[in-house]
Amino acid sequence: MKRWQTLLDESYRSLSDLQEPLGVSEETYAELAPFEERYPVLITPYYLRLMNRLDPEDPIKRMVVPDLSVPAAIDAETQENTEATIQGGQHKYQQSVLIISNDATMSYARHCYRRDFAHLDEDEAALRIPKLAEYIGDHPEIDNISISGGDAFLNTNERIGEYLKAFAFLPNVDYIRFTTSVPATFPQRITEDDGDLLALLSRYAKAKAIIVVTQFNHPREITDEAYTAVRLLREAGCTIRNESVLLRGVNDSPETLSELMRGLVSIGVVPYYLYQCRVPVGFEDHLQVPLAEGMRIVGEAKAKMSGMANSFRYIMSHRLGKVQMVGFADDGKAVFKVHAARRAEDQGRIFTAELTDDQVWLD
Repeated sequence: MKRWQTLLDESYRSLSDLQEPLGVSEETYAELAPFEERYPVLITPYYLRLMNRLDPEDPIKRMVVPDLSVPAAIDAETQENTEATIQGGQHKYQQSVLIISNDATMSYARHCYRRDFAHLDEDEAALRIPKLAEYIGDHPEIDNISISGGDAFLNTNERIGEYLKAFAFLPNVDYIRFTTSVPATFPQRITEDDGDLLALLSRYAKAKAIIVVTQFNHPREITDEAYTAVRLLREAGCTIRNESVLLRGVNDSPETLSELMRGLVSIGVVPYYLYQCRVPVGFEDHLQVPLAEGMRIVGEAKAKMSGMANSFRYIMSHRLGKVQMVGFADDGKAVFKVHAARRAEDQGRIFTAELTDDQVWLD
């Protein structure tokens, strides 16, 4: 067993495990129990150390430790249609296919909309690889694939090798993305692997561009360990980009956002997307920032940045596709642009909308 797997086995996997280290009272624990019945808990000792355990509003804690949330009915307009067009994947955009490689993830973040994906063992997912490769090879319009989960890097090295072997030599595929939070939440997956994952990535990076898409949401996640993990991935020939989520009480200030983006650039990670947070299925988590407020926060943050740190787009993953929140027109209406469309006729479409102060999504 790899050392990173041993460290992962030492993770906190229940609220009862966290009761003592986080000082959770019996009363609070009893109130949180319904959450655990529906959603799993997993926090590595490393990530726990990033928390200020005495601060009830700690931003790291807020992302992964359940709060006294109130069950709420979900507005279907905020939920993405995740029905796969191919078994084991989603072909939502003409040029891209998303491959679901497992249901394993780090920390089961409260804001993650994929928590309701059907349980999927990585061995079961691997059985779909030949059919996925055949499908992608038969569709020349597909020029990139995204191997996700869960978390792509929580697959074994052998399994990651199977994906690379299947897709790296398809002539129509220009690049392969791996989406993972481990550089932010569990960098030991990379640094405590005896170099095997890095050697694997390096070998295939000579044949096909490999992009690792991380998820850093707060400057405190940019640690020396995270920097080392990113450096090793870059030395293996990978390009590193980051997708963040705008979260209430975590990064919803111009100062925090600009510090996050500048910090990412300083360790060699290019800011890519800042997502509008969805309402998690089944619980009202109060993590959403209203759109109008978010657009003002992003505008002020960008004014504090220059160059690469300022290159990210503020978007929502909407039924139209990836919709960018651009800013405000002279008449006060919010301006939106369809950055990546599900339907060709919507690509590049610009439209405006009047937003209410508490509106967190577009109809």
